[in-house]
Parts: sequence; structure tokens; C-alpha cells
Amino acid sequence: MRIGVVGTESSHVDHFLRLLNVERRYGDARVVALAGGDTERNRALAAAAAGAPHLVDAPRDLVGAVDAVLICSRDGRAHRAEAVPLIEAGLPVFVDKPLAASAADATAIVDAARAHGVPLYEGSALRFVPAITELDGNRPLAVHVTGPADPAGPYGGLYYYGVHLAEAAAQLIGATEAAGKVDVRTGDGAVTALTTIGRTHVTLTFVAAQAPFHATVVRADGIEARELALPPDYLAPVLDRFMTIAEKGAPPSDDEAAAMVAPVALLDAITAHLRSPSRG
Repeated sequence: MRIGVVGTESSHVDHFLRLLNVERRYGDARVVALAGGDTERNRALAAAAAGAPHLVDAPRDLVGAVDAVLICSRDGRAHRAEAVPLIEAGLPVFVDKPLAASAADATAIVDAARAHGVPLYEGSALRFVPAITELDGNRPLAVHVTGPADPAGPYGGLYYYGVHLAEAAAQLIGATEAAGKVDVRTGDGAVTALTTIGRTHVTLTFVAAQAPFHATVVRADGIEARELALPPDYLAPVLDRFMTIAEKGAPPSDDEAAAMVAPVALLDAITAHLRSPSRG
């Protein structure tokens, strides 16, 4: 499988190149092209990667040159414009978190994949850290996830890192449904959102500073808490899942589509509160 990359500023690209081109964990699959032109960053990535990926100017230049695409742009506001033309060209696409910076854009990406029968995958690596597995169990009564996310950040604000919290909560609950009404509180560099997903109470606390990801799960038989520490190969489970769905060639199912859009819709509701002059 020949893979192209769109958006190379993220350190995630270094991980993907290591896994695919250097360690060759996926057999003959490798990154063969980097979009974004002849930049210092792209030259450095190509030089460090076995197989020396060639550099192309624009995402559209990948069509015909690759079999799948990893979209790794940090700012989710660009993802719809980057992903949809590639999906329409029939290329399986992975979109690094967040899928988009609005539910409308997320829905448009998912709808394009379903309309064209194209594999699509998006997923925060936080879903697959060991602590999430340790906290897994029956559907909890309540979940509280905390982590770094700055509403004033340059890459789409809360969406950039905030989606980690929303996706981790969904993973712990085992839910694909949309969140209910959202209540938001702000102050002292933190934003706390309270909602329900199904029958589970969910609290997300976004801290505008360096802070560890952390989760607390409440069940009828007790309370468990873990730091959601990222292992060295934290992106490998994400890439594993994309490679699997790309090889199968199937578009997202109804449940998969809902699971991709729901965390972005939750962040839409939270950011709407932050923009409101009457927020708490």
C-alpha cells in the first residue's frame, strides 16, 4: 500500500513514518509522498524515512500516486477541504484528531465516505492507552475526564486537544450516541462541561495548561481513577485500525459514523457556551 501524508507539521507524522517506513511494521505498506511542497520540514522527514518519500505541492497531487492518505494537519478547520476531494477520488482516508472543528464539517466528511463507499477512520490515541482498558467494564454511572485543552489555542481552540477528552469519555462509556444538554462553567484557566451520554453523567474538565490526562469512572460497585499515560507507541493502535479498515475497503457503518461525529458535536455545544455572553 502506497500512503500519502497531508499536513506534516505534527509530530504524529514522525511516528507514522517510523512505524511504516523505518520499522516496516505493515509489510510493504509505506509512506511514498508528503504534501505541502519542498519545505524544510518535509525535506527533513523525507531524509529520515526509508524510501525517501517524494514531495508534492497539494493534497490533490496525491491522487493517482498513492493508495491511501493520512491527514495529519493540526487544525481541524482544514480537514473537510483536505479530506473530501481525496475521498471523492476513492482514496481511503485517516483523519488525525479532531475529525473536524464543527459537527457540520465532520458530518460532511463522513457522508462523503459513505456516499462513495470509501474507508474512513478517525480516532484519538487516548482511546487505546492501557489505562482505558484497565477502567473498562460495565457501563458506568458517571465518568470524569480531565486534560490539557486551551479554548484560545491556535489550532481551532478547544477542538485540537479537547477532542481527546470527549473521545476518551465515549470509549469508557462504550457509547456512540450524542450527548444531551450541556452545562459549562469557566474560571482560573479551566473549562468544565457537564452532560449526559445515554444514562451516564459525563464531566469534562479542560485545563489551559500542561496537565496530565486523567479519568475517573463511577460504577455501582465502586470508583476507579487512572492517569491516561501515553505509551511510546501510542499511535500504533490508531494506525493498526486504519490499516485494517483500508484493507477491508468498507465505508463507515451507521454506528461508526455516529461515533466519529458525536465528540465533535459535543465540543460544538461546549464552545457555543463559551461564546455566549451569558455563560456561567
